[in-house]
Amino acid sequence: MPIPESQLERWSHQGATTTAKQTHESIRSALDRYEWPKGKPEVYLQGSYKNSTNIRGDSDVDVVVQLNSIFRHNESGTQFGFPTASYTWQDFREDVKAALIDYYDNSRVREGKKTLKVETHYLPADIVVCIQYRKYPPSPSSKNDYIKGMTFYVPSEDRWVVNYPKLHYQNGTDKNQRTSERYKPTIRMFKNARTYLIEREAPLDLAPSYFLECLLYNVPDDKFGGTFQDTFRDVINWLLQANLSAFRCQNEQDDLFGSSPEQWSEDKAKRFLEYMIYLWDNWGK
Repeated sequence: MPIPESQLERWSHQGATTTAKQTHESIRSALDRYEWPKGKPEVYLQGSYKNSTNIRGDSDVDVVVQLNSIFRHNESGTQFGFPTASYTWQDFREDVKAALIDYYDNSRVREGKKTLKVETHYLPADIVVCIQYRKYPPSPSSKNDYIKGMTFYVPSEDRWVVNYPKLHYQNGTDKNQRTSERYKPTIRMFKNARTYLIEREAPLDLAPSYFLECLLYNVPDDKFGGTFQDTFRDVINWLLQANLSAFRCQNEQDDLFGSSPEQWSEDKAKRFLEYMIYLWDNWGK
């Protein structure tokens, strides 16, 4: 039998947000009291709490700490001959870490692979320390002709990561409005379905939340409607026939599938769909 409508409707609900907001404010308070040598950074949420796609059980809060007084850019921006900054991303990261240790104590702040991890009095926080990124078109008309993102360095991999969290948020909000506010509940429905199977030992760590959200972003708006059963079935059926290689991330700047660490595998996406079909066909067995 298919998954009952009542179950899918419960899975569509958003998880608690109060402690995530308190965590964000706590981090902001820690950084506000610091004396910044190159201007105060911008502090904002990203991830499921920012995008209203968090479900019950989501814990770590993703907080971006971004310095906009310095930046990196793609190759098209080299024609403008920007001066080299004396204050670097590494300098900024050390200042962010010092500010957090001063506020929370050394025992509550530790190094992660890509982030600083902080044990606040509310929820754990992953702090992404970054600077502004400017993506210029192939033939920019001026030095102000760019798409704004953020970037940070991963020393263990000797590479820069570029992302566009604000575009991700805005595009998701726009799609939610176009679908009569059914897009984000659908994301939560599928995230909870994934969690349900993980709790029953299905290997669905192959479908991280960010990739799952981007996968659903590529589904046409008219598939999000009717009952939750209609939406579940229509979304899966459309994805089974889709050309996954053409999919873009929700930021609309990057390909969803590929070989970089910030991209997903088509094989893993197809396995995720297989598990969703299995769950639909075998509910209650």
